[in-house]
Amino acid sequence: MRYKDKVAIVTGGSKGIGAGCVKVFVEEGGATVVFCSRTGQEGTALEAEVNRKGPGRAVFVRADVSRVDDIRHLIDTTVERFGRIDCLINNAGWHPPHRPIDDFSIEDFRSLLDLNLVSYFAACKFALPHLRKVKGNIINMSSLVGSMGQAGAATYVATKGAITALTKALAIDEAGHEVRVNSVSPGNIYTPLWQEAIDAAPDPARCRADGDAAQLLGRMGTIEEAGRLCLYLAAEATFTTGVDHILSGGAELGYGRKSRR
Repeated sequence: MRYKDKVAIVTGGSKGIGAGCVKVFVEEGGATVVFCSRTGQEGTALEAEVNRKGPGRAVFVRADVSRVDDIRHLIDTTVERFGRIDCLINNAGWHPPHRPIDDFSIEDFRSLLDLNLVSYFAACKFALPHLRKVKGNIINMSSLVGSMGQAGAATYVATKGAITALTKALAIDEAGHEVRVNSVSPGNIYTPLWQEAIDAAPDPARCRADGDAAQLLGRMGTIEEAGRLCLYLAAEATFTTGVDHILSGGAELGYGRKSRR
């Protein structure tokens, strides 16, 4: 019950890391969580699941964060219903299939920027007047590859690097309002997106084994582990702002595999 009587918003909350945040904030934090996604069926199913367990509560709002009006509606609905926002978790985003820059169009990049980056900016902008009133906090979901790079992912890596930079700049601006702004950079977290990659691989078992072996700990992280880090940042890390928190199982340590031509 570390976040009892608090209200959190999670974008992209119906599956993956977003769902982990919803579950942990409701079940372990005792918070009220308003979460959104584009898919209504998954959202309502998760809402029912976590509300059966409690002790907090979850409310699903259907929204496409690539649409600014949907983001504004999400923020306004939360305030109208619950009167406050204590934490904003910007999580919604997408990782396109891996391919060289030659195979990405300019429009591909612009669309990804709208989804992965502009949506974060818009949600921060609309939520901050409410967060300032309660000295709340923002958690932006970045990625380990935003700092270390990734093959065949120039567009995605660019958006994640920008999220980390936005977080640090916003932390400076909002310190005067006592609003903390942090980011989380996950490495390999086992999500439905990862399972899709495994299923599509020529050798699914090898793909899963390689995914697990990329970490020093010999496994991928769980969505609940990501949620617990976010709950810690929101509820307990009260002297932490402008920090990118790596959640990687040690994937970035030591010498990685090198490509040769």
